[in-house]
Amino acid sequence: MHVADIAGRLPLPEDVRRRLPVPTKQIAVVRLEGVITPAGSPSPRRSGITLEALESTLKKAFALPGLQAVALAISSPGGAPTQSALVADRIRGLAAEHETPVIAFCEDVAASGGYWLACAADEIIAHPTSLVGSIGVVSGGFGLHEAIGRYGIERRLHTAGENKARLDPFQPEREEDVAWLRGELDELHGLFTAWVRERRGSRLAGDESTLFSGEVWTGTRAKELGLIDGLGTLRGVLGSRWPDAKIVTVSSKGSPLGAVLGMLTGGSAAAEASVPAMLRALEDRAAWARFGL
Repeated sequence: MHVADIAGRLPLPEDVRRRLPVPTKQIAVVRLEGVITPAGSPSPRRSGITLEALESTLKKAFALPGLQAVALAISSPGGAPTQSALVADRIRGLAAEHETPVIAFCEDVAASGGYWLACAADEIIAHPTSLVGSIGVVSGGFGLHEAIGRYGIERRLHTAGENKARLDPFQPEREEDVAWLRGELDELHGLFTAWVRERRGSRLAGDESTLFSGEVWTGTRAKELGLIDGLGTLRGVLGSRWPDAKIVTVSSKGSPLGAVLGMLTGGSAAAEASVPAMLRALEDRAAWARFGL
């Protein structure tokens, strides 16, 4: 490994860095995989995309010596809108600070919040079979008031504020609550479409009623609609544009295996968390299932 490559991973003062040999050209690859989750809600054992989890990885990627570009390898069915926006904004901020181009590569799926992340790039590439788009907002839940009635369970809920317990799953759904939810979803959808217009601009080729309908398309169709810029693979595109550059995957510490082992050896705490963890796993699975994955 080149001495400058090693130094690039260390917190050295700027004057020391300037005296180091010029590093080889490098391209940083940051993998954005999984469901985008609300900040603070995942346990340390739960995988997912959050700004908190990605902050150190993104900073390391943009600080790589000899950096030519940052590539985002995206495979996400979406998730929390706020985290989607926060991660995308952080990527744009670092790109401007380091004056570095960003290229997004859509892999299996870059849908909903996953496409929001892709739009943080200056250029979006997808495989012809990738699933891209789903520019919409979804909210789901369950109505359990009849189920608990069958078992003689009485729901007791006390609030201060008439709208404090909207859409409680253990109470009958109210029309006014559904209308409120619809307003929230429409507002979020407007923010999503505004972001896509800002980032894609005149490259968008389809009618907005189609583009922003929540539909998902293959990479081939997404290119025709202007949602992406080209078709290809990460290694193929980067190798062609920067044949003399080293491709480096940047990641934070920790691994999914460690998370699994932590749950298996966590004793009573892990046992207490098992049911919520299973429910979260089902939610995540449902997010992928919407795209047949």
